[in-house]
Amino acid sequence: MEINHAEVAPGKVAITLAGKLMVGGEGGRIVELVETLLRDGKRIFIFDLAGVTVIDSTGVGHFISSFNKIMGAGGEMRMAGATGHVFHTFHVSLLDQVFPFFPSVEEAAK
Repeated sequence: MEINHAEVAPGKVAITLAGKLMVGGEGGRIVELVETLLRDGKRIFIFDLAGVTVIDSTGVGHFISSFNKIMGAGGEMRMAGATGHVFHTFHVSLLDQVFPFFPSVEEAAK
């Protein structure tokens, strides 16, 4: 799994993920990155999931943990680019009612 991030506006960061987000992978790096960026003053997080090919419950758990940390800091979490199996995983767990989903990072950044 690959993780990259870029500030898209002051205090607003896009985190781009690619590959498999599942048990045994490096998904824990997501939570670590969120904690670091929160310490750096970022408060709006956009997760770009367009490049995620597989996600399981462990992967979803990393987003739940990140969400709790972001909300606890008074921030906001947005999801972008999720389609097919990846979006369906969030939908069946009703997390698409918790995290706002957008078709693209550009839309989520507005």
